[in-house]
Amino acid sequence: MSLEITLEHKQQAFHELRSVKELFAARNWFPGTSGNLSVRVGDIQDERFQFAITASGKDKTVHTPEDFLLVNELGQPTERTSLKPSAETLIHCEIYRLTGCGAIFHVHTVFNNIVSELYGEEGYIPVQGVELIKAFNIWEENAKIEIPIVPNYTHIPSIVPYVTEKLNPAIPGIILRNHGIYAWGANSFEAKRHLEAFEFLFEYVYRMKALR
Repeated sequence: MSLEITLEHKQQAFHELRSVKELFAARNWFPGTSGNLSVRVGDIQDERFQFAITASGKDKTVHTPEDFLLVNELGQPTERTSLKPSAETLIHCEIYRLTGCGAIFHVHTVFNNIVSELYGEEGYIPVQGVELIKAFNIWEENAKIEIPIVPNYTHIPSIVPYVTEKLNPAIPGIILRNHGIYAWGANSFEAKRHLEAFEFLFEYVYRMKALR
């Protein structure tokens, strides 16, 4: 079966990424050129798929014609381009492969860095009884979740096996220690909702720990 992506599908994916990028940039979630965003384009066919992702080294507070590119399930560009995909594209590839999700958003914030360091040795961030847990479709009374933490390395392929091992399908996010959160969903709307909920929970955990 063909994985050919139509121009309409490509433009729609780029439009979604542009809108999300603008929103998150306004929240100062992209310090420096950090962070990356991706949206799957088309369907998965025999474990093959494509997704649009932010280009490496771009200032995400501005829009240019060269902000995004298409890559395949191996993280390789599918069109002739001078752009380089984000250095962390392989992590996106693995999350798409494991979850079949439609969008993945990754940001660096002070709160997600601090709490990942506070709980780094435990390997997860515990959260219990907070209303925003419902954003992940977890409705139990006084629900408790454990947000996985994986080690951070400059050599991105070394991170991927930890993502494979620790990703929990019930928790739509995984955090690199002292680095940032990857949140995903069936589409851009859901991935945004999940990311916003995670960021609220990280700040909650930090402030509650500080109060105690």
